[in-house]
Amino acid sequence: MTAAEAHGVPSPDFPDADGVALVIGGSGGIGRAICEKLAAAGTDVALTYRSNPATADEVVSAVERHGRNAVAHALDMADPADVARACAAIVARHGRIHTVVNATGSHIAMKYIGDIGPDEFGRVMRADVDGWFAAVHALLPHMRAKGGSFVTLSTTGLFRWPAKDALSVIPKAANDALMTGIAREEGRNGIRANTVALGLIDAGLFRKLIGVAYDDAYIEAARRNSALKRLGTADEVAEAVLFFASHRARFVTGQTLTLDGGYSL
Repeated sequence: MTAAEAHGVPSPDFPDADGVALVIGGSGGIGRAICEKLAAAGTDVALTYRSNPATADEVVSAVERHGRNAVAHALDMADPADVARACAAIVARHGRIHTVVNATGSHIAMKYIGDIGPDEFGRVMRADVDGWFAAVHALLPHMRAKGGSFVTLSTTGLFRWPAKDALSVIPKAANDALMTGIAREEGRNGIRANTVALGLIDAGLFRKLIGVAYDDAYIEAARRNSALKRLGTADEVAEAVLFFASHRARFVTGQTLTLDGGYSL
């Protein structure tokens, strides 16, 4: 019996999705919104956290309130061996994984490129690039059997460079290229890969940087310079991720959806 059958009428977004959607970084602010949105659309969820099981348990409870099952798994993206271990455990626990969402990212310092040392740069790249590649490497063989979807969160900083944000933008450029490669090479196996490029979203790491890297003047300027004159929300990010993950996007791969309120225009 599939997860959909166990819960009654199959979801139009996930009509044949036995198994789970895996949200790496699902315990964060944006990650939680994604987990809840996927659950509301009709799929069970596996999510990961690095060091805060209590927050992850809150997300599990939120998913369960939507009538779906959820399990939280510890995973350290800075340790490729731990990523491989966690992915193997997730597959063993849940069976099929039909969707993998990368909603994680390092808590970085806001610095000009000339002020970033090689060690600091390498630390961020290991977590954000090597860690994501390790997850893809571990999960691709499993997903080839029945197909599936990868979705990664990126940044509109690739289109309009934000000062002092190199440690966020550069890793995401590598991850975007990885999604393009997966889309091209793995389409024959029914695997899709897409990217959601974010502007300023009032959630997650952005809130941690308010008062540290972003003052009121910066935030007001960002609002003023966007076409829609506001910041985005975690729920809007989750809607975009759901679209790419769902049956509605079954003929969409290798694409980037820009979610920045027109800031990059």
